[in-house]
Amino acid sequence: MLQRVHHRCHDARGDRGSAVVEFCTVGVLLLLPLLYLVVTLGRIEAASFAVDGAAREAARALVTAPRDPAGRSRALAAVELGLADQGFDVAAADVLTIDCSQPDCLQPGGLVQATVELEVTLPGIPASFDAVVPTRVTVRSQQVLAVDAFRSRRPRP
Repeated sequence: MLQRVHHRCHDARGDRGSAVVEFCTVGVLLLLPLLYLVVTLGRIEAASFAVDGAAREAARALVTAPRDPAGRSRALAAVELGLADQGFDVAAADVLTIDCSQPDCLQPGGLVQATVELEVTLPGIPASFDAVVPTRVTVRSQQVLAVDAFRSRRPRP
């Protein structure tokens, strides 16, 4: 009988430390996808903040400009600054669309709509995989502002 008890103690000592190894293995296997999800959602949220701020500032820059060409260049600069602030290095002309309700964008009482649309590539995905399965998320924001109805019309140069 003593020999049998001793045998059980011997088996228990052989498993010592295996729970720690199993916990670490399972923990790493669960932590890596969770970490990737956090990084990916953070990148998409940064793009959301970037396009929202860029569209708002582009519309504001255009409706407060003295003339239409100056307003459009201000809008492009505002979009580039807004996107660069969140770490996106793209040309503003590629992501900004401006639509006006009047032929002259700065006509008093008219509406100006600025749309910023940005494609976000998911981090860590190779380009060869992107060709097979789309790994891009499109983030878009629109801002509509009215041109001041009491704005004085300046003659065009």
